[in-house]
Amino acid sequence: MAETATPEATETTQPTHTAEPVATPAPATGGRPAVHGGPAVKRQIVAFSFYKIMPEWRRLPFEERAAHKAAFVDVIQRWNKIGEFLTMTYSTIGTRGDVDICVWSICYSVEEMNRMRSELLATPLGGYLNTPHNFLSMTKRSQYQIDRVDESEGEGRGAIRPGGHKYIFIYPFWKTRPWYLLSAAERKRLMDEHIRVGMSFPRVKLNTTYSFGIDDQEFVVAFETNFPEDFVDLVQQLRETEISLYTLKDFPIFSCVRVTPQDMLDRLG
Repeated sequence: MAETATPEATETTQPTHTAEPVATPAPATGGRPAVHGGPAVKRQIVAFSFYKIMPEWRRLPFEERAAHKAAFVDVIQRWNKIGEFLTMTYSTIGTRGDVDICVWSICYSVEEMNRMRSELLATPLGGYLNTPHNFLSMTKRSQYQIDRVDESEGEGRGAIRPGGHKYIFIYPFWKTRPWYLLSAAERKRLMDEHIRVGMSFPRVKLNTTYSFGIDDQEFVVAFETNFPEDFVDLVQQLRETEISLYTLKDFPIFSCVRVTPQDMLDRLG
């Protein structure tokens, strides 16, 4: 079992690029109340979709493949709406054998996520795509106290604010059942060590989202960074923490390179 970073910790970041115009939570009936008062906060729906291109597609004429790419990119661009829907694209060629691309979307409705993915698969390129992995999750405020002002603190952690990092490392995560039977004080003690290690790597940003009841995994964790070596060192140090004993499963792990939608498809062939 690969013992990688435990979720529910802080987002640690040292931005080097301008952050994405991510959807901003808005007051809404039925939303989660803000932790520090104020209007209700809507949680975000998050999906990491991993696709594998069929070999037959690469044998198509260049002009046909170009038209397929243009239609696929058009769907992504049409759905990108500031404050409502955000999609980021990644290449996994050379880092994974079972997937070629990753499409990370953030919005406020499961139905919207469903419709957007349906439109992607309805394009000519969609007919040549398999989906070996797809992770659905939702934002939620961590129950553990973080001794720093987080960039989404004022929003009750109802929003993800992805930065302009070159790489992202994504994996589903499950904890053992004994973890949930520990006392709150014991879990806090273990998490304090985990958080301390995470904060010693300020160039790695952690995005933790929750999947309880809406997908197979319990969490999806996504680490953004411009320095893969920092992530390797972070994971190695976290393996030595006591809390790693409560990791049930934390793979497969996807190492992804951030690219534009067009570049993502051009790298397919």
